[in-house]
Amino acid sequence: MSDRSDLSPGFGERLRWAATRAHSLVCVGLDPDLRRFPAHLRDEPEAVLHFNAAIVEATHDLVSAYKPNLGFYVGLGLDGLTALLATRRLIPAHIPVILDCKVGDMGNTAAAYARGYFDEWGFDAITANPYLGEDSLAPFLSYRDRGVIVLCKTSNPGSGDLQDLPVGTGGDRHEPLYLTLASCAEEWSQRHPATVGLVVGATYPEHLAAVRDRCRDLPILLPGVGAQEGDLAAAVRAGLDAAGGGLLVTSSRAITYAGAGRDFADRAREAAHRLRDEVNAVRRAVGVAPAGG
Repeated sequence: MSDRSDLSPGFGERLRWAATRAHSLVCVGLDPDLRRFPAHLRDEPEAVLHFNAAIVEATHDLVSAYKPNLGFYVGLGLDGLTALLATRRLIPAHIPVILDCKVGDMGNTAAAYARGYFDEWGFDAITANPYLGEDSLAPFLSYRDRGVIVLCKTSNPGSGDLQDLPVGTGGDRHEPLYLTLASCAEEWSQRHPATVGLVVGATYPEHLAAVRDRCRDLPILLPGVGAQEGDLAAAVRAGLDAAGGGLLVTSSRAITYAGAGRDFADRAREAAHRLRDEVNAVRRAVGVAPAGG
């Protein structure tokens, strides 16, 4: 259980502040792949940290969040985890950082993960697999100032294997499982102090529209743009909340590996700036013009 003051801002509030400050709904994924690093960095002892630091320095005024994916750091062993924690520390305090760990376990194990990711490692939010049910997420949901972003309709082609299965909702009514999950998340947001969000892929804009209709105010993490070629304009239109926000348009490879030379950070900045402008153009087209965006 978090021991932070009840006066500290919640994750949702901090996310809105960051989006307003940067006039941006962009979230940059920090997913290090040494094979794609510029040649001059690959043999450096702290290549991952130097790469991430350059990306953050180049993009921090253009984004509302960063999202390191735990798997890329675990794949590098202890050096990778060291780089992850050092990366967390170098990101400016006003920018929320989401650990994409897709955690899902129960009881004391879930509580241990919550202490590790929130109290020890200091992440502002995590992604979570809801398959084990509400009690498996309760240790994370008890942190009033943190975010729990629940997998709902993921961007991968195989997501429909389970997420689209019809679920009985009473009588002869059925709906896809991802919508039932969205309803559960809405209920959890009322019962628990943490900010609850959802992961919905840009590759499925019609599904995203249905989720937004079900969950009017929950923040939605939107993967699937960039390298996965989701329909950005359709997804942003489908996912915006009534205030013209509520989305984290996340891009990893298309930004961090936009360039492969010594100017890689400059190319990353250009890609982040371009994505921010494209998202804001859609927001203006639907009648929400962010100040300065």
